[in-house]
Amino acid sequence: MPAGARSRGLPQGHRLCWLLWAFTLKLCQAEASVPEEKLSASTSNFPCWLVEEFVMAEECTACSNFQTKTTPECGSTGYVEKIMCSSSKRNEFKSCRSALMEQRLFWKFKGAVLGVALVFTFLVII
Repeated sequence: MPAGARSRGLPQGHRLCWLLWAFTLKLCQAEASVPEEKLSASTSNFPCWLVEEFVMAEECTACSNFQTKTTPECGSTGYVEKIMCSSSKRNEFKSCRSALMEQRLFWKFKGAVLGVALVFTFLVII
């Protein structure tokens, strides 16, 4: 650029920033303008405990071998609780986390942290 000439507009980096900002704004507007029909999806696709009040029929228990193979809720934690939904009167299973499982995970975590601390302690001393 010749001496004394002024550059017009924003520097190249700022233009790119404004372009990305405008693109993000357009994406957000496109997602926000979803038609009402799509937002009010049928509640039958969801478990009843997500859309209505429920009462716990059975406490959180470990899944049996048969339940593990047949009930998808047993897959994630290995524990389920039986619930009854108030308005639809349906009985369903809901995955849950047992206190005993949480305690074991806590002590495994504490042991791992202690092990890593000991390793780094010896590395610092040596």
